[in-house]
Amino acid sequence: MSNKIKHHLTDDLLMAYAAGGFPEAFDLMVATHLSLCDHCRARAESFEAVGGCVLQDQDESVALSDGSLAATMALIANGAPIAKPDQPGCSVLPAPLQDYVGGDVNDIQWRAIGMGVKQAILPTTREATARLLFIPAGAAVPDHSHNGMELTMVLQGAFSDEVDHFARGDVEIADEDLHHTPTADIYEDCICLAVTDAPLKFNKLMPRLFQPFLRI
Repeated sequence: MSNKIKHHLTDDLLMAYAAGGFPEAFDLMVATHLSLCDHCRARAESFEAVGGCVLQDQDESVALSDGSLAATMALIANGAPIAKPDQPGCSVLPAPLQDYVGGDVNDIQWRAIGMGVKQAILPTTREATARLLFIPAGAAVPDHSHNGMELTMVLQGAFSDEVDHFARGDVEIADEDLHHTPTADIYEDCICLAVTDAPLKFNKLMPRLFQPFLRI
């Protein structure tokens, strides 16, 4: 899978993720991409290792009381095992997304937003928004620009815009300078994960009128 991914996360995004400086929605995006991309996962692990070394160098040693190790090991030995729930099988949603949806792609609670496009807003903190988008084959999202950052990752199918062609695992990074009209390939419906830290900027009147109700 990873050798087919052309559009990766930047070092800045991976370092912010490793440092724990992202809102939950962006953490979800990075975790989802890393679950499919060996290349970015290796880079993220290297940043985490560097961060760990920095923290270790800055750490001030604190003396432990006698018997601390024995007490900790006793707690581990006597603690109840943590049961990890089985992940539902799914060929579209990676594991990080399955946890948020509570199942596979058939369990997504879609809401129509016009022209056959549907969305499902995922429960995250208010600093940023994460949503799943369903774009019918051949359909387009209304042309728009951005008030902040938008990351869009393809989970099924593919889409094209003024930048390039994006397929499963690819992430498009958009900011205030990008104006585009993402259009799904005609051969398959497209499902994407999109995260934003600010509302989109639509040029046409109808999308702007419905924007507050659709939270986009």
